[in-house]
Amino acid sequence: MSKRHSVKYKIDRRMGENIWGRPKSPANKREYGPGQHGQRRRGKLSDFGVQLRAKQKLKGYYGNISEKQFRKVYAEASRLKGDTSENLIGLLERRLDAVVYRAKFVPTVFAARQFINHGHVKVNGKRVNIPSYQLRPGDVIEVRERSKQLALVLEAVQSAERDVPDYVDADHNKMTATYARVPAFSDVPYPVQMEPNLVVEFYSR
Repeated sequence: MSKRHSVKYKIDRRMGENIWGRPKSPANKREYGPGQHGQRRRGKLSDFGVQLRAKQKLKGYYGNISEKQFRKVYAEASRLKGDTSENLIGLLERRLDAVVYRAKFVPTVFAARQFINHGHVKVNGKRVNIPSYQLRPGDVIEVRERSKQLALVLEAVQSAERDVPDYVDADHNKMTATYARVPAFSDVPYPVQMEPNLVVEFYSR
């Protein structure tokens, strides 16, 4: 797995937006970018720059996925029938780390990736430690018995920061969740505006 050196708060500041909607995000206080040149006035972005930023924001939201992996998801989305931007979001929301995050078993998508890597999650009764594992409607995700009392899990479940979307049926008493369906772009509760159509334009240049 490739290393991701970007600190998640720096992603917020580089984008100039609180892309996960967290109260502690520095983007709430400092809308300029990180580093010694962060406060310089930003020039108007070109069409390419707008498309690149849209791609970086979507990549960053899902745990700063590597470029190689993200391009692979786009290639799959473009092969499927229907609207490529809708397919792209559907594939990203089928990732196991995204659904563990949506089910509120962990506080962040970064924590979801680590949680899965460490073997705390089962899918349909079998342990899965691959964060990019693609779920299918009807799949049941379960937190392993010995992991249900972890402080990380208990804190996330009790958090009022975000709600579980209707395409994930979560039972926090049993620490299970069913992936009910592949969502449409409009169903996904992004805290900021995402523009998958610009991502498609970026890769189809």
